[in-house]
Amino acid sequence: MNLKEEQLEKEYVYTGRIIKLRKDKALLPDGTTATREVIEHNGGVCVAAIDSDDNVLLVKQYRYPYSEEILEIPAGKRDSKDEDPLVCGKRELKEETGATASEYKFLGKLYPTPGYCGEIIWLYAAKGLTFGESKPDEDEFLTVEKMKLDTLVEKILHGEICDAKTQAAVLKLKILRSRGEF
Repeated sequence: MNLKEEQLEKEYVYTGRIIKLRKDKALLPDGTTATREVIEHNGGVCVAAIDSDDNVLLVKQYRYPYSEEILEIPAGKRDSKDEDPLVCGKRELKEETGATASEYKFLGKLYPTPGYCGEIIWLYAAKGLTFGESKPDEDEFLTVEKMKLDTLVEKILHGEICDAKTQAAVLKLKILRSRGEF
């Protein structure tokens, strides 16, 4: 069965600094039409950075949509759809934690909310860390924390870490380390 939907009409309803919202008319596989609401986003990158003592770097920041402080791995949005994800990841790791890494490993892509958002998050692991000064964006307020990889995995498994990109990247990092692959 063909599952593809064809875009018939596209109307931008909102254009902001970070996202665009559009309302499309789509032709469905059975010949009927439906309205599709889509959020366009340049995408983001996250980095599960681990030090020589098996500590993962984390940032705690207030996340307005959830009205709470969230513990997550360093991450940020790409400046444009054309920005190289690894360049973005290196920049965000340095800005948020002051860390640079000698080695990066691509862990794949994550579609955080495919029902209505076209955002893609690129996942990386990093090691061989050295530290300098962090320089978060002017509207970014965060604290940097370290947590043992095994402790972080347990917190993920017990529902204490709710951020999807952190869950995916950290669990992939744990598997790779258990296999001796990173």
